[in-house]
Amino acid sequence: MQDNKLEKNIGLFAALSTVVGGVIGSGVFFKPQIIFTASGGAPGLGIIGWIAAGIITIAAGLTMAELASMIPETGGMMMYIKKVYGEKIGFLAGWAQVVLFFPGLIAALAVVFADQFVALSGAAYLKIPMAIGVIILLALLNLIGSKSGGIIQNVSTICKVAVLIILIVAGFVMGKGNNGIITPVIGKGINPVTTFGSILLAIFFAFDGWINVCALAGEMKDPGKDLPKAIVGGLAIVASIYVIINISYLWVVPASQLAASAAPASDVATVMFGPIGGKLIGVGIMISVFGACNAYIMTGSRVLYALSKDGTLPKSDTLSKINKNNVPGNAIIALAILSCIFALSGQFNLLTDFAVFSIWIFIVLSFIGVIILRKRMPDVERKYKVPLYPVVPIVAIASGLFVLINLLFTNTLLAVGGIVITLIGLPVYAIGKKKLLKSNKSLESN
Repeated sequence: MQDNKLEKNIGLFAALSTVVGGVIGSGVFFKPQIIFTASGGAPGLGIIGWIAAGIITIAAGLTMAELASMIPETGGMMMYIKKVYGEKIGFLAGWAQVVLFFPGLIAALAVVFADQFVALSGAAYLKIPMAIGVIILLALLNLIGSKSGGIIQNVSTICKVAVLIILIVAGFVMGKGNNGIITPVIGKGINPVTTFGSILLAIFFAFDGWINVCALAGEMKDPGKDLPKAIVGGLAIVASIYVIINISYLWVVPASQLAASAAPASDVATVMFGPIGGKLIGVGIMISVFGACNAYIMTGSRVLYALSKDGTLPKSDTLSKINKNNVPGNAIIALAILSCIFALSGQFNLLTDFAVFSIWIFIVLSFIGVIILRKRMPDVERKYKVPLYPVVPIVAIASGLFVLINLLFTNTLLAVGGIVITLIGLPVYAIGKKKLLKSNKSLESN
């Protein structure tokens, strides 16, 4: 990978489209189940959660964009962490992405694809084989070259947009609208504080992808002016779509029914269009999920490839090789193997929570990094500065810490597991660095 000077040819509309297209994925079709289950079958706290998560994500995007404009380097967040906290913590950020975040989300999407298949076919015994099969198929397609991945993304995007439009319009036209939307806010006997934290964690998965636009800062014509507009505008559009489609679900079926459904969007479609129409919408959702899974394999393998270029990962020489089709083949295979192992759990919500928790540790560190660099490097030119500083970064930091701490107390095993696996990166880094230094000395002596 070469870090040549980037051409500044991305305008506001292209950046806005990147935000909207990159964020909307599978979460809006499947997360209503866990959200309304957590709220005890009550709709209010779930709808409030979608709105709050939108506001938090906008604050997060605006904060991260300052780092992106200051450090427009290949590697994204990993490079921001490295700049602020040093090479070791930067490695940990990359390590968490390649051993937890990407394989966790790839596995989760493969599992939910299989869940949708089971809902349509009734063949429950095929769930795990189908999930693993999807990962293997996508890995093979990515090994062939990036062109096939681009075709998958285009087709899945069309299906995703079509399904969203159909569900929103048909929901309001065909639904009776006699179910609660805001009331009751929460079910009886449920702690609203801890429940809200769990709901936000679930919804953050649906908003995942917002960070990608920050990587465009170095290629934007006017990042200081257009980047905040793209983030605020794009995420406002996404948040509005999420709130509207959840209201359209509730316009058709009650929150208690959504809580009991493994495939809520398909079930809503079945109520409106009958079994055949519901299955057609279900197929469209499967194609959308297939595309989202493909996107994470493409992106995750490149992050693994970039991390291995430093030489500190085990088998770095192997992982950093490009195959005859000009793609990081060994990185794709390694990521697919790890994702298949994760997929054996068969747990969509567990996998997404695990992945989101692991990455938000470093996202929060990045937010704090904005404040640190303001003090450490006050005279450095910033083409973009986060507005309403320090209020917006503090909102982002406080919200992220609330979710992380909440999960630490409500799902201690998952949180501690994520932290332990992340910290395993420290001895991995130490061993890899020692071998690298030894290798460099050997080369110098020769």
